[in-house]
Amino acid sequence: MSELSVNHLLGIKYLTNEDINLIFETADHFKEVINRPIKKVPSLRDITIANLFFENSTRTRLSFELAEKRLSADVINFSAASSSVKKGETLIDTVNNILSMKVDMVVMRHPNPGAGVFLSKHVNASIVNAGDGAHEHPTQALLDSYSIREKLGEVKGKKIVIVGDILHSRVALSNIFALKLQGAEVKVCGPKTLIPKHIEKLGVTVETDLIKALEWCDVANMLRVQNERMEISYFPSTREYTQQFGVNKRLLDNLDKEIVIMHPGPINRGVEITSDVADSKQAIILDQVQNGVAVRMAVIYLLASKIKQ
Repeated sequence: MSELSVNHLLGIKYLTNEDINLIFETADHFKEVINRPIKKVPSLRDITIANLFFENSTRTRLSFELAEKRLSADVINFSAASSSVKKGETLIDTVNNILSMKVDMVVMRHPNPGAGVFLSKHVNASIVNAGDGAHEHPTQALLDSYSIREKLGEVKGKKIVIVGDILHSRVALSNIFALKLQGAEVKVCGPKTLIPKHIEKLGVTVETDLIKALEWCDVANMLRVQNERMEISYFPSTREYTQQFGVNKRLLDNLDKEIVIMHPGPINRGVEITSDVADSKQAIILDQVQNGVAVRMAVIYLLASKIKQ
């Protein structure tokens, strides 16, 4: 298979396992490119990509922008905070104005779940979802799986626990879809108030005891508590959360095996993981960041090759 089964990357739930394998094989190639002295390839010299961020983002936006520039695409950056959206312009009008400038692809982060799907039905451009509310964040899940594959050889059969604020996390949902699709076993762990009802329907199990979860897993993906999405308090205090669900070096050293620690960032050091864990050799957090550029290059390249046809 040499092309994706989809014309947009709206969520992991629309992909097949073959799509994921193709993205990873393409990312392998681009990873080699970004480690060369000259890190650019002319693949997308005739493609224009607009980055539309209606929500704050540093790492994801920079990662996409770097991926686009490494592929020699023309890039337009749009931040909603300083745009006509503040004056009441609708999403479709904003995008249509940008598309009238002959843009081929839109990378969009938006606070409303389903914004990317909505857009894909109304505008004639390839859409990449860079996070829609607490719904999906497909490229993060892809780079997480890619990092596990790089570290452990494959994702299939591996035991992954996702720890923390599952309820508000688009990373958790996309990761569950991606890991299950590739044949991994998945548990979620966190305070009961931060675990969505009926999550078992997605084929995952719930563990509320962090030590048991860590003893079970090969990989622990630590999520931050998303205070900005909480209108009420879901646990008594940050200190209490850290005591129950924070990972420190002593916890890891007491396990009878070495597990891999991941984090999508930004890290709240001292809350979900301590600095000595974040900076330890068990953590592949910086590998995730580097792999993010290669995986996003792969996604953009594969979608752009469908535009060119």
